[in-house]
Amino acid sequence: MMNASWTDLVGSALLGTDRRRPAASGGPHPALDPAAELLDAAAIGTVSRRAGLRPAIARERPVPAAPDGRPVLPEAARRRLGLLLADRSAGGGSSGRRGTAPNLAELLPQWLTAAGRYGYAAPPALLPDLLDAARARTDLRADALALAGPRALWLAELNPDWRFALRAGVRGLEPAAGDPAAIRQLWDEGLFAERVALLTRLRGQNAGAALALLRSTWTGERAEDRLMFLDSLRAGLSPADEPFLEQALTDRSRNVRATAAELLSALPGSALAARMAERARSCVSLGAGENVAGIGVLVEAPYECDAAMERDGVAPHPPSGRGERAWWFGQLVEAAPLATWTVRFGGRSPEEVIALPVADDWQPDLHAAWCRAAVRQRDPAWARALLGPPPAPAAPVAAVGDPAKLLSILPEEERAEWVARFIATHGLSEAFQMLGVCAVPWAGPLGRAVVDALDIARDAGSYPWSFSGVMGLAERCLDPAEAERLTVLTAATDEPDDGSPGAGSYWAEAFQRLVGTLRLRAVMLAELEPPAPAAPAS
Repeated sequence: MMNASWTDLVGSALLGTDRRRPAASGGPHPALDPAAELLDAAAIGTVSRRAGLRPAIARERPVPAAPDGRPVLPEAARRRLGLLLADRSAGGGSSGRRGTAPNLAELLPQWLTAAGRYGYAAPPALLPDLLDAARARTDLRADALALAGPRALWLAELNPDWRFALRAGVRGLEPAAGDPAAIRQLWDEGLFAERVALLTRLRGQNAGAALALLRSTWTGERAEDRLMFLDSLRAGLSPADEPFLEQALTDRSRNVRATAAELLSALPGSALAARMAERARSCVSLGAGENVAGIGVLVEAPYECDAAMERDGVAPHPPSGRGERAWWFGQLVEAAPLATWTVRFGGRSPEEVIALPVADDWQPDLHAAWCRAAVRQRDPAWARALLGPPPAPAAPVAAVGDPAKLLSILPEEERAEWVARFIATHGLSEAFQMLGVCAVPWAGPLGRAVVDALDIARDAGSYPWSFSGVMGLAERCLDPAEAERLTVLTAATDEPDDGSPGAGSYWAEAFQRLVGTLRLRAVMLAELEPPAPAAPAS
């Protein structure tokens, strides 16, 4: 029997040999089972196809990877990394999870960060899994590539799936660390993502050199690329950047002009900040008004947005539902140096300025603009004054601006203390974003406030799924040393009559998972500790 075509064999396999037998010159063989005949024909066809292949031309062997002289992971930590990488497909987040097993996928970022502090090198056998994990999750890339080291770049040259490592670079190995010619070549010839990464890294090492590199090709860049390059100047922003940013105020792209104006307004000593301060002062004064008891703040918002204001970044057209004058006024105040108001209001402190009454319902607009200015200028004194103490129990939780952004400016300890007092007073329903800006692991008072609020919610019979996000944060952010103290919460409790059905078992599982995760995090950190040096022989 001559060989049937591969297409005929596939067709017979799909339709079934009862309906279609493979074509052959000698016709069917009654003595053979049709299925066996099909398999024999497939075997013959496979051998024929393989025998007909021509040997490929041998390629040159790749250059060996650069050596990695960093210390190797302790054996227990190496095994732990293998387990975490094997479980990375389990999915992130704790929302809606049941059971008591820790979510290993959410522990991998913490493990990588902790390993990075010791300067370890990744085990060669785990590099493919580590690169696959970094490819799937951008939040892992920086720490994963730092752990992978020079061999990540070597492997990325051989596998297109890992080319992101070439664009992202590896800390300590990028061209910015040394060769000016390599920097110039990458800037002139690299992909856009590679050029952004190069500019960002160089900005952290030599801000002036990064700015000079950007200047050298600025006029020939596309508008969308100019915008991204300009945004990279946020790191290390200084008065030395002002001449370039002033030039960018005349850029043909509106988005580039707006970003340049925002960066200049973050430099309180810039000429743009002075121009905006003059405009803002003309709109705000201190005096007695019809709608103010005693001395207060009087606002006269601008009546037009002229060409000079537009050049300095004021957007002329407000969003839907916003009045033009209020829109222009907010932008002027937001871009003015906050020190303007201390002088304008007779040397008053930020707290005293904010406490002044504001006439004609302008207070929300004025205070919201001050909040944005405090965030932009990274001013902790104004952020502290605008936040004030956490609202009293009976007061509404309606702060002007974004409390989480204002909190991010404060020192870590002060930030944690403010959020702890807020949670103790108002619970967790308004605190999720605030918790996200607190340093990890959470300080003791903050961790206790979160756990106490969760326990109160359980006792009140609250719907348990509403707190799954906070519970997930607690698993990642609580101090592992809290595990033993929380063991008492793992026992099931009686459900109140008006509580959610099944809430008791959910809360028990959630607290058991929390304690188990904290214990696992403690073990993980201990495994990463370098072995103690051997005692000298006596």
